[in-house]
Amino acid sequence: MTTERAPRAAEVICPGCGAAGVRAVPEVCADRTAMRDGLADRLARTPEVASRFDGWLHFLEGMVMVGVGVALAYSGVESRKPLYTIGGSLLAVLLLVGTIVVVRGEGRDRALVTAGEPRADALWRSAYYCPGCASVFCAGGTPWQGLLTPEQFKKLVWTEAGYAKQLEERFEDVDLPPGTTTGPPGSRDHA
Repeated sequence: MTTERAPRAAEVICPGCGAAGVRAVPEVCADRTAMRDGLADRLARTPEVASRFDGWLHFLEGMVMVGVGVALAYSGVESRKPLYTIGGSLLAVLLLVGTIVVVRGEGRDRALVTAGEPRADALWRSAYYCPGCASVFCAGGTPWQGLLTPEQFKKLVWTEAGYAKQLEERFEDVDLPPGTTTGPPGSRDHA
């Protein structure tokens, strides 16, 4: 009687150095060593944005500060001190406007990340990292071909997902190799 073995998953080999010890990018990012070494940040799938809880907390903080301005203005009215009244009123208005700007900006950033997440996830999950040559690649050459540095990979994922404006200044000098863009020409925030 012969026993059949379950088919083994094909081992992924780095096209750059030929090493077989490559790991999927999500696996690398979940590793504590990669977090400590900063590799997880260099391979990040999406920009970090404030949570809804943080947005509400910032709104409440702003409203408390607006309340201080209103109290100062009220104190000026009660004690007939126009400087307190004018200063408190201006402070309250400026803090209210500042709070609205901050909370709306955080909401827009959250919406942008949510909208681009499926595209970023598709690129991020299909990638492998080779510690031997410190490069990122896709097995089979799709959705892109060739080797990328972690910085180039992050720029590719974030650009394709529409997060190009969130890239730090250190990525301005990072150039993507020709032919690595995977979205349709003219898509949003293409590098």
